[in-house]
Amino acid sequence: MALPDLQVVGAETVGLPRVHPGALFGPGKIDELKARLTADEVELVLIDGPVSPVQQRNLEKAWEVKLLDRTGLILEIFSDRARTREGVLQVEMAALSYQRTRLVRAWTHLERQRGGLGFVGGPGETQIEADRRAIDEQLVRLRRQLDKVVKTRALHRAARAKVPFPVVALVGYTNAGKSTLFNRLTGAEVMARDMLFATLDPTMRKVRLGTGDNVILSDTVGFISDLPTQLVAAFRATLEEVLEADVICHVRDISHPQSEEQSDEVLSILSDLGVAEDIPVIEVWNKIDRVDPETATALRARAARSDDIHAVSALTGQGIAPLLDRVSEVLGAPRERDEVLVPFADGRRRAWLHDQGVVVQETAEDDGHRIVVDWTKRQKDRFLGL
Repeated sequence: MALPDLQVVGAETVGLPRVHPGALFGPGKIDELKARLTADEVELVLIDGPVSPVQQRNLEKAWEVKLLDRTGLILEIFSDRARTREGVLQVEMAALSYQRTRLVRAWTHLERQRGGLGFVGGPGETQIEADRRAIDEQLVRLRRQLDKVVKTRALHRAARAKVPFPVVALVGYTNAGKSTLFNRLTGAEVMARDMLFATLDPTMRKVRLGTGDNVILSDTVGFISDLPTQLVAAFRATLEEVLEADVICHVRDISHPQSEEQSDEVLSILSDLGVAEDIPVIEVWNKIDRVDPETATALRARAARSDDIHAVSALTGQGIAPLLDRVSEVLGAPRERDEVLVPFADGRRRAWLHDQGVVVQETAEDDGHRIVVDWTKRQKDRFLGL
């Protein structure tokens, strides 16, 4: 279903001494909540946590409402936000994977079987097996389509690699203001709204810094705590650009009461993704215009004590210039001159050096190319890891 404009009429934290397998809550709590839902004419209930298919069916029947658990809600938002072909395919795959697990649990209490002629599934194939097979076949088709899209993006990345522009990736918790900052820096019109997961697909633009140097700025999908496993697998590709970034700008909504917790979650996900520790990270304390003047002054004082923390407002442009200056400084990291011998058969590593624009001199010898390079420590480590 398309996600409509929803009006929140209430929220409650319900303590559970134990989880009731059939309905999540006990009979008394179910009746109590039903009275509230009926009085407020509620049509949709969201539960911030996992709900089994049996629990969902029983609660919907008892409350006479539509119910979504955490994963279901995130999938609905994702399907509403996806714009590019890759994003749409990833949403469909995540949704099918989610449905497949729920299908198994939802139908295990049935013993419905259908006969067969031996062509498909064979005699006695249960309905759940037929449904699972249909979903698996659809997932295979989607993976093939996604592989084609990913190969196209890989070609685009390879083309960008030939232009020695460094990549600056914007990452952060969902709704931290990354797209607003992206638009401020690039003049692009990426959808930037006060909503979760406004950006689902990586967007890249060239930006000229104050030094005259060009960089590629990448806007990425927002992070979220306890992301369901189906979504972690499906949306990992949207963070590919982060893995190849030269600088990461970690955008935080500094006005949010859980800003610290959100920051910890982002750093944890970056670590899980295998982002190298040597990628420089600049913290961007965004939405400084949303805090009271006294707090803003204190935050700016804290930020001033570190070169890699910048208090900004992507909305007003406040603090953007010093941030860009710092990006320029980090990208202009100290270089050292080295000499490497690349065998003739190792054309890939030689091409990588030329793509990076670090080659100073090159001579051919009996055992390979002797190349003099001026490079940063990060480029050296990358080369040694090729």
